[in-house]
Formats: sequence, C-alpha cells, structure tokens
Amino acid sequence: MSTDTSVPHPRISGLDASDSALLTTLLREAPIGFALFDTDLRFKRANDTLARMHGVNVADLEGGRAAEVIPGELGGVIEASARKALEEDRTVADVDLSLGDRHWAHSWFPTHTAEGEVSGVVMVAVDVTDRVLAERSIRRKEERYRSLVEASSQVVWVTTPAGEVVDDAPEWRAITGQTHEEYATEGWLGAVHTEDRPRIEETWHACVANDRIFEATYRIRTRAGGYRNYDVRAVPIRRDGEIVEWVGANTDVTGKREAEEMRGRLTEQLSAAALRTARLQQATSMLAEALTVNQVVSVITEVGRSAIGADRSAVALLEEDKLRLRMITPGGIPELPGPAREEIGIDGASVMSIAVRERRPFLAENPVSLRLQLRGDEIADFVRRTDERAWVGLPLLAAGRALGALRFSFTRPREITEEERVFLEALAGQCALAVERATLFEREHKTAEALQRSLLPDRLPQLPPIRLAARYHPATRHVQVGGDWYDAFPIGDGRVAIAIGDVMGKGVKAAAGMGRVRNALRALALNDPRPSAVITGLDRLFAATEGWEQITTLAYAVIDPATGEGSISNAGHLPPLRILPDGPPRVSTAEAGTPLGWPSEREETSFSVPPGNTVVFYSDGLVENRRRGLDAGLDEIVSIAAAAPSEVLADPEILVDFLVDRMLAGYDHDDDVTVLALHVPPKTA
Repeated sequence: MSTDTSVPHPRISGLDASDSALLTTLLREAPIGFALFDTDLRFKRANDTLARMHGVNVADLEGGRAAEVIPGELGGVIEASARKALEEDRTVADVDLSLGDRHWAHSWFPTHTAEGEVSGVVMVAVDVTDRVLAERSIRRKEERYRSLVEASSQVVWVTTPAGEVVDDAPEWRAITGQTHEEYATEGWLGAVHTEDRPRIEETWHACVANDRIFEATYRIRTRAGGYRNYDVRAVPIRRDGEIVEWVGANTDVTGKREAEEMRGRLTEQLSAAALRTARLQQATSMLAEALTVNQVVSVITEVGRSAIGADRSAVALLEEDKLRLRMITPGGIPELPGPAREEIGIDGASVMSIAVRERRPFLAENPVSLRLQLRGDEIADFVRRTDERAWVGLPLLAAGRALGALRFSFTRPREITEEERVFLEALAGQCALAVERATLFEREHKTAEALQRSLLPDRLPQLPPIRLAARYHPATRHVQVGGDWYDAFPIGDGRVAIAIGDVMGKGVKAAAGMGRVRNALRALALNDPRPSAVITGLDRLFAATEGWEQITTLAYAVIDPATGEGSISNAGHLPPLRILPDGPPRVSTAEAGTPLGWPSEREETSFSVPPGNTVVFYSDGLVENRRRGLDAGLDEIVSIAAAAPSEVLADPEILVDFLVDRMLAGYDHDDDVTVLALHVPPKTA
C-alpha cells in the first residue's frame, strides 16, 4: 500500500456548490484523517475519521488547538509539525504516529490564498498499520537470519548484481582484519592470497557476467597474518526474473585440507611399497563404508593379515575408565594363561597392553624376544602352550589419544621390516580414525533413534474389534533423526483417529517440524475431528509458522471401531494399501491432495474397513530407495501382500513385520521406514 500522502495545495475559498459538496463528502467518507488549521493553528475543519482516531468528536476539535483538544502527547506533536509547515511554508510529510494498535502516517501542507499568501495548514493522516507490521516482520526475519548466520561456521557476504560490495560483512572483517574502508573498496577479494587472486577474480567476474553459480576454493589472509583455506559458493538472487544481488557463503576448510595434505604425505612415504600402499588405500576405501566398530575390525584384521601374512589378529579397545582393554574380536586376550578373558588391565603383561601403555609399536620376532620384553612366569607359561612364534602390537591413536590396540601374530618366527612397520603404523592410524568415527556413529545412531522413538506414541490404542500395529525402522545410512511419524488416539465420541506423515528432510529441523505437526493435529482433532477440518487447520498453521520449502505430507482418518466406517483426507501422502479377504490387495486410487501449507481445498472421502479387511499406511522409505522407483515399489508391496499367508493377514503385528522384512530385503534403506496397519477381524458365528 502506498503511503504517499502528497496532495495538491488546496484552495479552500472560492469553492462552488459542487466543489463544496465534493469536499463535504470527502471529509465525511474518506478512510483517511483530515484537518484544516488556520494561521493561529486552530482547527477550522476536521473529519470523523480523524476525530475517531483520537477518541473525540468533531465538534470537540473545531476552534481548538491540537495540544489542547487532542489527548496525550500526540496533540503537541501535531501542533508542532503544523507550526513548522506554516512558518517554513513547506510540506512536513510522513510522520508516523501510533494510536493504540494502529499506525498513521501524518503529513502537513501549507495552504495559500489566490495571492500566494499562506492561509493555513492542511493535515492528512493515512492508516499505514499493514506496512508497519510488514516492516517489523521483515526486520524480525532479518534478525533471525543474521543470528543464524552468526551462529553457523559460515561467513556470508552480499554484492550488487554487478558483483560490487553493497553491505558490510563484520564477521568477514573480523577474520581478515580488513577495515571498513578496505572491505568497501575491494570486498572479499582483497583478502585472497596473491597467488590465488587472479584465478579467483577472473572466475568470479565470469560467473557474474554469465549468470552462473560461483564455486571455488582459495586461501585467505587472516588478521594474524597467516592463511586459511576457504570454500566459497555464491548464487544470484532474482526478483521478477532479474538479478537483484549476489549472496555468497565462505566455509573454513583448513582442517579438512590439512588432513588431506597429511594423507598425501603419508602416501608419499609409502610409495616404495606399492603393494602395501594399494592395500592401505583399499583399507581406507573399505573403512569409509564401515559404519560400526565390528565392521571396522573386520576390515582391518583382514587387510592386515593378508598384507603381512599374519595367522591371527585381534583388536581391543580401552574402556571409559582408561584402565582396561576390552576385546572386540572373539576369543579373548590370547597371550594370557588360563581361559580366554575378554578384558585385561592396562598395566598387564601383554602385547596390546604394553603397546597402549607406552603408545608405541611392540615387536617380538620370536619367543625369546617376547620373554625378554614381557618378563614373568605367566609369559613363559603362555609361550610354552601356544603355537604363536612372533607378535606385533600397535596402539590405536587418534589425535594423540589412545583408543585401544591392534595385535597380529605368526605361527613362525617373523622379523618385521621397516617398510612393513611403516605400513602397519599407517594401518593402525586408519583403524584408529575409523574406530573413533564408528564409535561416534553408533552412539549418535542410538541417540538419534531414541529421540525419534520418543516422538512416537508409546503404545497404540486397541479399541475392539479393530486392531492396530505399527513399526518404525530408522535409516541405516545416517544418524540424524528424520521426520517420519505415525499416531493413533481415541477421540471423545468413541471413534479413533489415525495419522501417518512425513516431514521431508533430516535432523533437528525435521524432527521439530514433525513434533509441531503431531501436537497440532491432536489439538485440532480434539476440537473438530473431521479430517477435512483438521488438515485445513494444519494448513493455516503452516501458512503462519512454516517456510514454503518445508514439505510435509499427511494422511489422516477417523474411524468408528463399532462399524468400521469413517472418513479420510490425504495431504500429499502415499495411498494406503487395502488388503481384502475375498480379493487381491490394491493401492487406493483416490487422488491425494497437496502437501500441508500448499493452497488447496481440503476434501474428505468415506473410509470403510469391513470385517476381515486390513488397511496399511506407510512412508516412502518402505517402497522407494535409490535402486527402486516409487511405481515399482507400489507394485512390489501389492505383490508381497497378495502372497502373504492367511495367518499373516489375520494378525497386524505379524503383517507389518512381514511387509517390512520383504520390502527391505536386499536394499540399504537410506530413509526411515514407518508402517501402520489397521485390521478388523472377521465376524465369528
């Protein structure tokens, strides 16, 4: 809405009858406040809108000064502005004044006689509440965006469509030490390493000229005078098809680059042992796919044994108290006499304990060497009864911190060469990093799964005769919580509400969105359980609180357990699977609506589950993955349901496990899987 309140200088005198009637109508009907002051700054005319603004009558205003007849401080402000317009013979425009919860833009215009002399002042007040609220909303969004940027590890900068600096970047200047003037002149390019700048500058200008996304890695001079490596990505922001600015984000990748350089130096040191280098690279590749500690141990022991011809291998990890080693591979600690033990003290006499305690490789090429290094009757007893004749112990160190030990043994005396020693130390280093990552993965995966499950219902209501069963399986290829969820709960009239949804994405944002939708759905359902009403309410919630990019689908149904009759509404979710006792299973062909928050008239359809029928709701993780498309997955679940034995179809608990096991067999599911089955047993005689 325009707030331009400029009007031609009014001429009050000399109005004919039609002009007078028009002015009277304008004063009475216009949705703006209007007043005319004489040269003594007293009200000559005022309309009802202005009087209502200040809670007085028009008659109360006429003949009085603003400071006398308008309550509060506003009267003084209005009179002072009118005096300024009168004395300086100029317009005083767009002074925002708040009246209660409304905001008005006031402007004052000097009026003139036919001879050009100032004869008074006209005041116009326009309601700009919508504009003010919109500006406040934009400021709040900008503040949230700024806080998010400051809290992240990225540094954001903005340029004009031509690539020139437009806004200051305090975070960037804090890193580089640039002054405000330096940044305003050269921008982020001023801190780029002199060797990198020609290449980066040329690429940047080419991207700006050709409207291409800019991506690069370069070195930045820091405030301390050193250099750090940064990845940068800048994208054009368009409005009405035209680029209005460029927004870039820089990420410090120095640690990553240093780690890459360290691995490169390690590879160069092993260049003389080509075969072992290849095997080390193979181990690295295999470890990248190893997610659990047991998988890491399996890779390391196999690669190590094949590379140096070891007969046995073992891995032990330090317990949290740092006083004990716990064996990961089966068989216990092998060089101790008596029954195999899974744990030993760190101060014990063994190949692995001494490697961890002294943080160095332990090498014993024969039993004599072992007895000299590990003195004691227990070691002599061990040597007499074992067929092992040479040993290697390697500490698993990550950033100087001991995680455990790696052990290889041979059934013949064996001298470890310097090349083999370098290889084994490198292998142990890779093992330590992989073990640390796998330990973190297992811990985070358990935490993520626990968080996800805590957001799902503890148990499903069982309202005879219907029976409900559900399963949630977290993805195997990530540790972040997801947005899949299901719910079932009774509503006040004896019916039960059933919902299954999917908030797209991973991590805290998806989990938080899932929690908001679930809680809002329950609240709406208790007020008006009709599916169309609930989903319409969720649409309003999304329009008010969620971003348009947060895609969320939902299927919501209400059913009467006594009759099996109900209704359903679908907001972009996958169609339910219906399993019939006297016909083939089929996927619902009813057209799904749009996801939550997208403009759509919500409709609900009848939803009947007669005795003997089962309806299965599910998320896309069950039917779709990187190797199987959605259409193929829907066909497959129908085929699997058709082949299910009758005893499986009669029990929803067995049915959901049956469908999940067979749909996921042979696939690495990289998305969460949620399944909810509703079964109505057949009537008995």
